[in-house]
Amino acid sequence: MNAHITNTIKLAEFSSVVFFVGAGMSAESGVPTYRGAGGIWTQYRYQDFACQRAFDADPQGVLDFHEVRREAVLTCKPHAGHYALAKLQAAHPRLHVITQNIDGMLQRAGVHVDAELHGSLWRMRCAKHGIREDAATGQFSTRRCPDCDAWLRPDITWFEDAVNEDVFTKAGELIATAELFISVGTSAAVYPAANFIPLARRAGARMIEINPERTEASTLFERCYALPASEALTTLFV
Repeated sequence: MNAHITNTIKLAEFSSVVFFVGAGMSAESGVPTYRGAGGIWTQYRYQDFACQRAFDADPQGVLDFHEVRREAVLTCKPHAGHYALAKLQAAHPRLHVITQNIDGMLQRAGVHVDAELHGSLWRMRCAKHGIREDAATGQFSTRRCPDCDAWLRPDITWFEDAVNEDVFTKAGELIATAELFISVGTSAAVYPAANFIPLARRAGARMIEINPERTEASTLFERCYALPASEALTTLFV
């Protein structure tokens, strides 16, 4: 792995660029991760808080749990890497961002996210009446659908849920046409999202990985930078 940056990469030289962002990006801001050492799912059972079965059995308890997650995220602030990505995107209209994160940290820094693969903590969903934004505070603005009074659930891909096919299709199309693919802070261990890394390689994109630790997919990248996102994104790209 290249631990140090030796030259900058000019994004203008590529007709399409995709940044594929994972939990490591947010972890630098203090957002709790979901997997790995100290992750949320080492402390709680997802069967109690993060699947449709749990929600059906105890909607109030599940929503209480997710309000705690929202409040924890609001105590964190975007770091220099988030703002650097927003600046790069403003300068390069063909720069697309796909994220596995549900915390909204990228958007708070001004990044336009093209695909949130696993949904968002800041939206709610009614089975009959669809999605509504809910980004004001840690507490949900309402827990009941104003149209039918059914319980609203977070618009998140929980365990045992099917992925949002429209979102994954859009992400796949962007990646399949990217000339440069940059993976930032992702463990490459969460499927089916991790399948996008070999897709980018098969499509012929130049491949760059930014992660302090080696991942399961590191061998698929041409260049790997053992750096935190806050350092790499502020110094590697122009």
